Amino acid sequence: MLEALDRRPNAVFVAVAAYFLLCITLRLAVSNSLEIDEAGVALQSQFLQLGYGRQPPFYNWLQYGLAQSIGTSLATLSVLKNSLLFFSCLFYGLAARLVLNDWRLSGIAMLGVLTLPPVFLLAQRDLSHTVAALFTVSLFVYGFLRTLTRPTLFSYLLTGIAVGIGMISKYNFVLIPISAVIAVLPERDLRTRIFDWRTLPAIAIAGLIVLPHSYWLLQNLDFASGGTLNVMREHETQGRLMQAARGTYSLGSAIIGGGLVPALVFGLVFRGKVRVIWQAESQWSRIVGRMIAICLLAVLLIVLGAGATHIREKWLVLYLMLVPLYLCLKIEAAKIDLTNAFRRFFLLVAILALAALAFVSARAVVRPWFGDYSRLNIPYSAFVEAVTQAEGGHPALVVTNDKQIAGNLRTQLSAALVTMPMLNALPVDMTKRPLLVVWHDDTAQEAPIPDLLKDMLGSTIPEKAMTPRHLALPYIYGADSDRYAFSYIWIAE
Repeated sequence: MLEALDRRPNAVFVAVAAYFLLCITLRLAVSNSLEIDEAGVALQSQFLQLGYGRQPPFYNWLQYGLAQSIGTSLATLSVLKNSLLFFSCLFYGLAARLVLNDWRLSGIAMLGVLTLPPVFLLAQRDLSHTVAALFTVSLFVYGFLRTLTRPTLFSYLLTGIAVGIGMISKYNFVLIPISAVIAVLPERDLRTRIFDWRTLPAIAIAGLIVLPHSYWLLQNLDFASGGTLNVMREHETQGRLMQAARGTYSLGSAIIGGGLVPALVFGLVFRGKVRVIWQAESQWSRIVGRMIAICLLAVLLIVLGAGATHIREKWLVLYLMLVPLYLCLKIEAAKIDLTNAFRRFFLLVAILALAALAFVSARAVVRPWFGDYSRLNIPYSAFVEAVTQAEGGHPALVVTNDKQIAGNLRTQLSAALVTMPMLNALPVDMTKRPLLVVWHDDTAQEAPIPDLLKDMLGSTIPEKAMTPRHLALPYIYGADSDRYAFSYIWIAE
């Protein structure tokens, strides 16, 4: 296989596609229960809205489109995520080919995306909106570099489209195009591309894409931003100096954590030549290097200005994604002998990615051996099967007070409408029947109906029908004596 990769430059795209196909296959084989992000997206995919909460809507819109065309299921959730990851690598590789002369280095740059922890580990465990943002970063880099190297109206419009969907994928994407423009300005022969008339239609198309969500965002700014700011401000009660110190330390740790694995992989493949590579530069390495530096400097200023004390690696991956391309540009500038380098790099990335995939896939099976159960072990499908058999039909409406239950039942009962109290969605007809009301209580197997659900149901259900039923079912891959308890009410008429 390695020989085929050496002879056929496009074979690396096939290898990456095969990897993500394997990711889909293993995810479907391990468990049909959902992780947190998966459950949230499954629940929200029932509705088409301008905004859904603290995350921009692009990923939800894509999932909604799939749900409307082929239904909501674990398969559609997994296919969307891994397709976006594949296209992230594809456009990244195509972008690298625009500025790298040796196809082996462009292949290394693309494979370098798989060395980022949020890509090879976190995305396969549970990420959604960050995955969409990774795709838009790759699409933007491809469009932007094509505009600089082969300017056409199409390349400008493509860049504008990438900017538009990037800004409705993750809010911190906005630093990418800003840094790109600033990074090009010192290059006299390229800055004319920025001030070209074709920039105007690119800006216009980006604005049109962003406009619908912007309208919602202006009306819901506190709702959209409050959650993220609260997570970032873990130590808000401390003084400003201590906040700044903690924030700077957290940012530095996140940069190291996000960039360490790519640095180690590149270092192992090009060991003994690190100093030569570091000292070499080209016009393109300067531009990409400036982009990375500007983005990280902007994040530091935001951290200090907002008093943030906690920064996560996955928040920085949009900027650290540029690191593999930057290193490959410096390697080419250093004129390093690439004999066997591509093979070594491919082998290391394959070991890393497949080992992480095996770890993520095996945890649902292995953890129960030690009495430790995760969300993947909760028997939602067994619950649905037991209820529908006992009640002799499928519900038209499902009400629950737990997002995890809601998302899982949505994939198990795709024909039913699933809702929750205070769900930020369209009004729900509570008179739909049959009605299934579901909840879970960690403290009691036979738990009474929570007050929140009682209030939501109101007068639609008579008091005599409020008698709960209880099911305690074995965990997926668990010991038969270990059970997960569901409580529910079924209203047929």
